[in-house]
Amino acid sequence: MADASAYAENIKKYANGGYNQAAAEKIVGHLGIALRNKDSSIVACSDSGELDRVREKWCRGKLGLAEKQGELDAAIKTVCEQMSAEGGQKSRVTFYYLLAEHFGKLAELGS
Repeated sequence: MADASAYAENIKKYANGGYNQAAAEKIVGHLGIALRNKDSSIVACSDSGELDRVREKWCRGKLGLAEKQGELDAAIKTVCEQMSAEGGQKSRVTFYYLLAEHFGKLAELGS
Protein backbone atom coordinates (compact mmCIF):
# COMPACT_ATOMS: atom_id res chain seq x y z
CA MET A 1 0.00 0.00 0.00
CA ALA A 2 1.27 3.48 -0.84
CA ASP A 3 2.18 5.75 2.04
CA ALA A 4 -0.18 8.69 2.17
CA SER A 5 0.92 9.93 5.61
CA ALA A 6 2.92 12.81 4.12
CA TYR A 7 -0.29 14.19 2.60
CA ALA A 8 -2.75 13.49 5.43
CA GLU A 9 -2.56 16.85 7.19
CA ASN A 10 -2.95 18.80 3.95
CA ILE A 11 -5.94 16.68 2.93
CA LYS A 12 -7.54 17.06 6.38
CA LYS A 13 -7.15 20.84 6.10
CA TYR A 14 -9.46 20.92 3.05
CA ALA A 15 -11.60 17.76 3.09
CA ASN A 16 -15.25 18.15 4.04
CA GLY A 17 -16.07 14.58 4.93
CA GLY A 18 -13.21 13.54 7.15
CA TYR A 19 -10.12 11.68 5.98
CA ASN A 20 -10.29 8.44 4.03
CA GLN A 21 -6.80 6.97 4.35
CA ALA A 22 -7.46 4.09 1.95
CA ALA A 23 -8.59 6.52 -0.78
CA ALA A 24 -5.55 8.75 -0.17
CA GLU A 25 -3.27 5.71 -0.45
CA LYS A 26 -4.90 4.75 -3.77
CA ILE A 27 -4.30 8.26 -5.10
CA VAL A 28 -0.65 8.19 -3.99
CA GLY A 29 -0.28 4.76 -5.60
CA HIS A 30 -1.91 5.97 -8.80
CA LEU A 31 0.42 8.96 -9.03
CA GLY A 32 3.45 6.86 -8.14
CA ILE A 33 6.71 8.13 -9.51
CA ALA A 34 5.19 11.47 -10.55
CA LEU A 35 5.23 12.50 -6.90
CA ARG A 36 9.04 12.40 -6.86
CA ASN A 37 9.21 15.36 -9.24
CA LYS A 38 8.30 18.74 -7.72
CA ASP A 39 6.61 20.00 -10.91
CA SER A 40 4.43 16.96 -11.37
CA SER A 41 3.56 16.71 -7.67
CA ILE A 42 1.68 20.02 -7.71
CA VAL A 43 -1.27 21.34 -9.70
CA ALA A 44 -0.92 24.73 -11.35
CA CYS A 45 -4.41 26.19 -11.58
CA SER A 46 -3.08 28.91 -13.89
CA ASP A 47 -2.13 26.33 -16.55
CA SER A 48 -5.19 25.53 -18.67
CA GLY A 49 -3.41 22.61 -20.34
CA GLU A 50 -2.76 21.03 -16.98
CA LEU A 51 -6.36 21.52 -15.89
CA ASP A 52 -7.47 19.84 -19.13
CA ARG A 53 -5.26 16.87 -18.23
CA VAL A 54 -6.73 16.76 -14.71
CA ARG A 55 -10.20 16.67 -16.25
CA GLU A 56 -9.43 14.02 -18.85
CA LYS A 57 -6.91 11.78 -17.08
CA TRP A 58 -8.16 11.96 -13.49
CA CYS A 59 -11.84 12.88 -13.65
CA ARG A 60 -12.78 10.98 -16.78
CA GLY A 61 -10.03 8.35 -16.81
CA LYS A 62 -9.49 7.27 -13.22
CA LEU A 63 -12.77 8.36 -11.66
CA GLY A 64 -14.83 7.33 -14.71
CA LEU A 65 -16.96 10.48 -14.65
CA ALA A 66 -19.36 11.07 -17.53
CA GLU A 67 -20.38 14.59 -16.52
CA LYS A 68 -20.26 17.32 -19.14
CA GLN A 69 -17.02 19.21 -19.56
CA GLY A 70 -18.52 22.34 -17.99
CA GLU A 71 -19.48 20.45 -14.82
CA LEU A 72 -16.01 18.94 -14.50
CA ASP A 73 -14.34 22.28 -15.16
CA ALA A 74 -16.55 23.94 -12.53
CA ALA A 75 -15.52 21.31 -9.96
CA ILE A 76 -11.85 21.79 -10.82
CA LYS A 77 -12.26 25.56 -10.46
CA THR A 78 -13.93 25.05 -7.08
CA VAL A 79 -10.97 22.98 -5.86
CA CYS A 80 -8.55 25.61 -7.19
CA GLU A 81 -10.42 28.24 -5.17
CA GLN A 82 -10.70 25.98 -2.12
CA MET A 83 -6.92 25.48 -2.14
CA SER A 84 -6.04 29.08 -3.02
CA ALA A 85 -4.21 29.51 0.31
CA GLU A 86 -1.58 27.09 -1.02
CA GLY A 87 -0.61 29.57 -3.75
CA GLY A 88 1.23 27.80 -6.55
CA GLN A 89 1.96 24.78 -4.36
CA LYS A 90 -1.31 22.83 -4.57
CA SER A 91 -0.55 19.23 -3.72
CA ARG A 92 -1.69 16.95 -6.54
CA VAL A 93 -2.67 14.28 -4.01
CA THR A 94 -4.90 16.70 -2.10
CA PHE A 95 -6.29 18.17 -5.32
CA TYR A 96 -7.26 14.74 -6.66
CA TYR A 97 -8.64 13.71 -3.28
CA LEU A 98 -10.90 16.79 -3.19
CA LEU A 99 -12.17 16.10 -6.69
CA ALA A 100 -12.94 12.50 -5.75
CA GLU A 101 -14.71 13.76 -2.62
CA HIS A 102 -16.69 16.30 -4.65
CA PHE A 103 -18.00 13.59 -6.94
CA GLY A 104 -18.64 11.05 -4.18
CA LYS A 105 -15.92 8.66 -5.37
CA LEU A 106 -13.78 8.30 -2.23
CA ALA A 107 -15.45 5.08 -1.15
CA GLU A 108 -14.79 3.53 -4.56
CA LEU A 109 -11.14 4.56 -4.42
CA GLY A 110 -10.78 3.27 -0.90
CA SER A 111 -12.12 -0.18 -1.65
